[in-house]
Amino acid sequence: MNAGDRVRVDRTGTTYEGVLLPSTTNEELVVKLDGGYNVGIDRADASVEIVDRDTYDIAAAGDAEGDSEITFDDDLPTIALISTGGTIASTVDYRTGAVTAQFDAEDVLRAVPELAGRANYRGRVVANILSENMTPTVWTDLAEAVHDEIDRGADGVVVMHGTDTMQYTAAALSFMLDSPVPIVLTGSQRSADRPSSDNVMNAVCAVEAAKADHSDVLVCMHETESDDACALHRGTRVRKNHTSRRNAFETVGANPLGRVEWETGEVAFGREVSDRGDADLDIHPDLDTDVELLKFVPGTDPARLDFADGASGIVLEGTGLGHVNTEWIDRIDELTDAGTTVVMTSQCIEGRVCDRVYDTGRDLLDAGVVEAGDTLPETAYVKLMWAIANTESVAETMRRSIAGELQERSVPWT
Repeated sequence: MNAGDRVRVDRTGTTYEGVLLPSTTNEELVVKLDGGYNVGIDRADASVEIVDRDTYDIAAAGDAEGDSEITFDDDLPTIALISTGGTIASTVDYRTGAVTAQFDAEDVLRAVPELAGRANYRGRVVANILSENMTPTVWTDLAEAVHDEIDRGADGVVVMHGTDTMQYTAAALSFMLDSPVPIVLTGSQRSADRPSSDNVMNAVCAVEAAKADHSDVLVCMHETESDDACALHRGTRVRKNHTSRRNAFETVGANPLGRVEWETGEVAFGREVSDRGDADLDIHPDLDTDVELLKFVPGTDPARLDFADGASGIVLEGTGLGHVNTEWIDRIDELTDAGTTVVMTSQCIEGRVCDRVYDTGRDLLDAGVVEAGDTLPETAYVKLMWAIANTESVAETMRRSIAGELQERSVPWT
């Protein structure tokens, strides 16, 4: 029997049926069950029946660095699978129970054989890191890799990413790239060895979204806690709002752009998206990383702003409409006079900054603060890095929407 065969395994009175996957040892069988979960089975005393040969074309383990390519059908679109790390395509070592991240195209298809036959795949590893170790340098490397794959003819790109900082990377790609094809980020809240893993559904739905008729940067993750559909969130309006739930990601201030049905793979958009081919491929990868994000809380000493002396920019998470303690205002005025761009966002989940209502807000405007409307603080942080490095008028850029990050109106939407 070979990896890719459909097998039925009986051991100690229990029957397992599914697709045989490559194993890290000769003593263990790894079977992907029909529900999408992987199970490791000790070969000792196990009876194996081959139900169907070559159900999936699963290659042997490949190099975990560099590029790889698997072709199934010349008539299918080509999707570039780019990994930065995370759990979505992890390989489980059943001797230790550890999950190891190895992410070339062959590894992805071994972990998620349901992807086979949906597209031709090219695989590339940009990084293999936990998402909390993500840096602006990796954002630049990733943007250049995505640009290269599209320039080489990819019909869509799926970026596999750890969930904790995915919203920052999605925002970075939204500003750094003009793309004629879809760029879809996805990940997994729960690793492949867990019965409730979401890696299969998220990966399959992301590929379907990358094949669809649009050219936006999206995040594709579970729509609900059930395995019904994945939601498609704009990369500059999405936020991870739960630590562990499978539907942790939400669009803030609006409904998601669309959804992908799990059973059928159908992609439907409920809001306006950019058509495939609308933009000419271009890249603006430069970032000024001398930017800080600071949350104001009651009682914070204005001296906290001293760390921003000489910085290119700072994004403040103010209260309500965009306020800080009045004792901060003179220090902010000094920063802006010295050339630091100070951008105001709100800690509120919904709504927009308006510093023209109260005296504090008017004083902040007089001190040179730039309002960011309803741009999410995390998105504003990434956008400010990009705007300082790529635009002549940073303040004007922060006040207008570049990639759907700033909505024209903030209205009730649920």
